[in-house]
Amino acid sequence: MNAQLKKGVLELCILYQLRDKDLYGYEIMKTIKDQFSDVYDGSIYAILRRLNSDGYTQTYRKDSPSGPARKYYRITRPGIDYLNGMVDEWQKMVEGVRKLGVPF
Repeated sequence: MNAQLKKGVLELCILYQLRDKDLYGYEIMKTIKDQFSDVYDGSIYAILRRLNSDGYTQTYRKDSPSGPARKYYRITRPGIDYLNGMVDEWQKMVEGVRKLGVPF
């Protein structure tokens, strides 16, 4: 898959996962890698860092019953707005591709 396309899709998928609950980095990475096995762990963490620095997520630490404290990610209000915009754009793009007769 094209690297730029994949980057945008991964960003959308990460934020979508955080829409309903806070997750720690490994949970996010595992879920993404289950669907996109060719994605490097470092790529996912780079996206998480950027989303956080852009204000779309926040992080906090929470004790773990089975080891050291984990870094959790939560989507922010600007992150929800950004996600909603991305979903709208995705739907428009998919519809446009369908109208061109490209099979899915």
